[in-house]
Amino acid sequence: MTREEVENVSCYKNGGEHLYDELTKLDILIHLQVLRFRSLYSPKGNNDEALPGLCIKDEEVDQVMEKKTPGPEETRIREAMDQVEAIREKISMNVENSLKQGIYFPFYHLAHLFQLTLFEMDIILVCLAPELDIKYEKLYAYLQDDVTRKFPTMNLILDLLCFSREERVNARKCFFNHSPLLKYHLVQFIENDENHYKPLISRRLKLDDRIVNHLQGFNVMDSKLSSAAKMIHPQKPWSELLIEERIKKELLGLAGELLAKKTADSSKIIIYLKGNYGVGKKSTAEAFCRELRLPLLISDARDLLNTEPHVEEVLFHLFREALLQPAAIYIEHFDGLVVDNPRGSYYQNLVTRAVTEYAFITFLAGEAEWSPPPELKKFFFLEILLEIPPFPVRKQLWQWALNGSLALAPQVDIDGIAAKFRFSGGQILDAVSDAQKIAALQRENNENPAAITLEAISQGCRLQCNRKLSQLARKITPRCTWSDIVLPPDEFQQIQEMCNYVKHRYVVYNDWGFENKISLGKGLNILFSGPSGTGKTMAAEIIANELHLDFYKIDLSCIVSKYIGETEKNLSKIFNEAETSNCILFFDEADALFGKRSEVKDSHDRYANIEINYLLQKMEEHEGIVILATNFRTNIDEAFTRRMHFSLNFPFPDQEYRSRIWQKIFPAKTPKSTDIDIEFLSKRFKIPGGSIKNIALHAAFLAAGNSKTVHMNHIIHAVKREYQKMGKLCTPAEFGAYYHLITPEEGGNP
Repeated sequence: MTREEVENVSCYKNGGEHLYDELTKLDILIHLQVLRFRSLYSPKGNNDEALPGLCIKDEEVDQVMEKKTPGPEETRIREAMDQVEAIREKISMNVENSLKQGIYFPFYHLAHLFQLTLFEMDIILVCLAPELDIKYEKLYAYLQDDVTRKFPTMNLILDLLCFSREERVNARKCFFNHSPLLKYHLVQFIENDENHYKPLISRRLKLDDRIVNHLQGFNVMDSKLSSAAKMIHPQKPWSELLIEERIKKELLGLAGELLAKKTADSSKIIIYLKGNYGVGKKSTAEAFCRELRLPLLISDARDLLNTEPHVEEVLFHLFREALLQPAAIYIEHFDGLVVDNPRGSYYQNLVTRAVTEYAFITFLAGEAEWSPPPELKKFFFLEILLEIPPFPVRKQLWQWALNGSLALAPQVDIDGIAAKFRFSGGQILDAVSDAQKIAALQRENNENPAAITLEAISQGCRLQCNRKLSQLARKITPRCTWSDIVLPPDEFQQIQEMCNYVKHRYVVYNDWGFENKISLGKGLNILFSGPSGTGKTMAAEIIANELHLDFYKIDLSCIVSKYIGETEKNLSKIFNEAETSNCILFFDEADALFGKRSEVKDSHDRYANIEINYLLQKMEEHEGIVILATNFRTNIDEAFTRRMHFSLNFPFPDQEYRSRIWQKIFPAKTPKSTDIDIEFLSKRFKIPGGSIKNIALHAAFLAAGNSKTVHMNHIIHAVKREYQKMGKLCTPAEFGAYYHLITPEEGGNP
């Protein structure tokens, strides 16, 4: 091409035209190297017909290069060098004119992203050619005098692009590990056993497949990320985002600055979204990216961990993909990668490097506390805490989620459900989905063919509870109802008031404004005290049953530890998990954990008091239901008593209440004889309801083994066994006319 032709060029219409000229330039460079190669080496055996297919003939290359007319080698070399310079000038001028018109060029976009020099762009061109046309495999094999070497080596690249020894020496730095080409995984050395022992200059290079697609204008996601990431184009508007208005305004302001280019293009933004499942972390990121008209590349840290031992490679491809698209990055369960992981510091370093090298906007989402390393704090870092929505928003979410569902049963109270279950938006959607499935099963069984029942919704809600709590406590299925418990009227009424406290808390806290008056102590703390067997656990079960809440009995053996600080850690886990489980925590024998603080005489006293103080703090912060049960109320520290919303003492039952317990203790299906003397049992045996339950169960097993009907003699025998267990003597004064049933002839008197 002459100088006049270069001056008459206009501009490229698209990246394809530019790529065509780049390949034309490469063809000239290859032709130039062919001329050099022949003049210097004149390869032997090139025309050996005995080895067809194992060598490449000069005639074949001439045909590929479309050079039929021979001439003096020096003249042709000079002509080729002039052609190289001319095509370079044409490309430069065309690109300059095209860029002014806003035409997109993948080659120059890649160079801008990774700060590539013109020489590095030519290296990429040499590696790209065999990916586009198979003819380059033959040409490269010819120039390397080896039919098996179809990919360019470092030596061939230097031969093609360097025209002096000094250029070759300087060009070697483009192949160092910290150079952009290798650092950003744009090209890679083909590693195998053969290459492992070869000098660097003899190793073959290959262009990364994702870069091949990018240079051809195909913006498809890297295949290496198929199992670790997905790309979405956000559709979530700000109007559908149910988060605090303060957070919305903050993010909208930041998005506005980015759109107005008030924030430097080179700056990086890292946003840590902290909150429990379903509070809207991903939706917040989507709304932000929709505002910027930016795709969102989503990856789950758990999927990244599944790519071991290639986590580092996958992570860097993930962040590079965000740069190529371009897109923002969103990493779910990030805390599981860097906080709750034995190799957390290693993964944190990987993420830090990736953000520093690649990312523009990065969303990291988790539930745990996380402080960024100093390397990330130099960028724009923002932590956003997304909490469980308040009652009005939860009510709105329930109404929206149930809209379009089948009709609700009359007893379904959305206000009550929203008040009891402190769910995030995601949990509410999941609960409604599960409730619909449960209702469908009920319709199949003809239990309720027309509507979604309160029980179906309650079951759906319980399915969302955090199952981690089972590791620290024992879940109990509550079966007791109001008809099972026997208490004086005032105590019975107090338990009903406890249930109403939960059912109507939304009215008091939300409608009547107490939410803004009270910072701590918005949960429900209950103290049950009284002798063993008087109904404390039964009352707790009734509350759980009435409120349709899960009931967890805390196992003190899993909580209390002899090691300093471990008890507090275990308690923290319990209360944190209970916060998302929406359940009742039941501490039986609570005086073992909530005992009185003592005067500090040594280090043991000091640390014991620390445990109690920590419990006091957690009790005030917790917004769920906590029930403490103790046989000795005086052993409970007074500070706990002041923090109780209810304190109920279960009295030892007198004869009247023992009689009522005896009347209710046997299920309706149990076959009972008419000889059972309830008045005698309640008058003579002064025992609590728990012991009566044990006696009734033992008597039922005795009856099942012989008469198949519960008789008075079975009950008397069971009383004897209960007395033996309690260490009490069986006297004629108590057993009266039935004393003969427990004489030695009938089994012996202890």
